[in-house]
Amino acid sequence: MALLAIFAELEAAVADGIVERYAVGGAVGATFYIEPAATQHVDVFVVFDQAASRLVSLAPIYDYFTKRGAVVQNEHLVIAEWPVQFLPAATPLVDDALVHAVRMTVDGQAVAVLSQEHLAAIALETGRMKDKIRLSQFLASGTFERLRFDSLTERFGLTEKWARFVALMEDQT
Repeated sequence: MALLAIFAELEAAVADGIVERYAVGGAVGATFYIEPAATQHVDVFVVFDQAASRLVSLAPIYDYFTKRGAVVQNEHLVIAEWPVQFLPAATPLVDDALVHAVRMTVDGQAVAVLSQEHLAAIALETGRMKDKIRLSQFLASGTFERLRFDSLTERFGLTEKWARFVALMEDQT
């Protein structure tokens, strides 16, 4: 399975000190909690030591993975035949999501995944139509921790966006 190979490569990057921590997000991350959605790439959020500079460079990540056989394709690295997009933790919410990422095992392979409540809050923050659909799916799942999500929306200034989303959903019924 190609995703298992990607997860193994991500774990190797942590072990080799290329990234401090990572977590799978986006549609692939969401599939750990809700029905799979069509996606064409894997989003990986990363934190790595950039203490010397405020500018974030993904060059060390690209260098590392290309030496391991990945191919650069636009903004993606193709690893195990899947386009993988590395995204730095650019907002306080994403940074918090990485700190609280969930460690999982898939067919014996470890992987870090953003929590569903963080994925939902990021979807709310991003606000695209596909994100709103995903947010609705999280809310309908039987495992979503609403109090944790509410805490995130309050802590990261998303209460107005949440109120607009709720109003939009009520208008649809």
